[in-house]
Amino acid sequence: MNLLDHLERRFRRFAIPNLTGFLAGFQGALWLLVRVLPRRAGQDTILEGFLLIPAKVMEGEVWRLATFVFLPPRDGILTIFCIYLFWLMGTALEGHWGTVRYNFYVLISVLATIAAAFLLPNGGPATNIFIGSSVFLAFAYLFPDFTLSIYLILPIRIKWLALLTWIGYAFVLVSGDWSGRAFVLASIFNFLLFFGRDVFQRARSGRRTMETAFRKVAEGNKPFHTCVICGLTEHDEPHEDFRICSKCDAGTFEYCSQHLRSHEHRVQES
Repeated sequence: MNLLDHLERRFRRFAIPNLTGFLAGFQGALWLLVRVLPRRAGQDTILEGFLLIPAKVMEGEVWRLATFVFLPPRDGILTIFCIYLFWLMGTALEGHWGTVRYNFYVLISVLATIAAAFLLPNGGPATNIFIGSSVFLAFAYLFPDFTLSIYLILPIRIKWLALLTWIGYAFVLVSGDWSGRAFVLASIFNFLLFFGRDVFQRARSGRRTMETAFRKVAEGNKPFHTCVICGLTEHDEPHEDFRICSKCDAGTFEYCSQHLRSHEHRVQES
């Protein structure tokens, strides 16, 4: 994070405060505009004009490099709810990190999405859905116990929704096409850049914790009494009477009842 600290100090004056509110406001306004204006037959809709399509950019429609971030999450009854969640989570991240660092997080996601669109053989189109997903994953990582009420009825912690998202991403990476893989990687690139080190350290710490727990369990199963002749323990014979021979050196050699009187005493030669 030292590089981010350096960039934060250098580019602080260029940061946009309340970036999520700015983006969410444009998304909501665009959604309302599309709902009000009728679609004219034979022409592209307004939303299609905002899509990031590399071929169109190469033809001179360079505004698409920026306008795709203003696309509303979806066209339906849940649009306002999705925009609200994006605003809520983004504002929380900005409050947690600060304006500059949050700006960098969103900017990296935007640039990664643009790169993925241009690197694909068919060249897009791309939307901002994975930018919103990266904000969601960061929020879930920092605030895992935040609770959402699905349809205002079913409460669920956001970490479980994030887990489902990661499972879906893994499925796309394993069995999806190159287009899906590219945009998934674009979605998680900034997350790994910001949280990868912490995730690795947590995983390593968790592994050590598990190893310690297994070791304690294994040590807990070790026998307390062991005959030095035959190796019999209280696990083998719970009612066996084990004794230490006082005639053997150090008085630490333990024997079962069978070998207590028949063993050869262990005496150190002087």
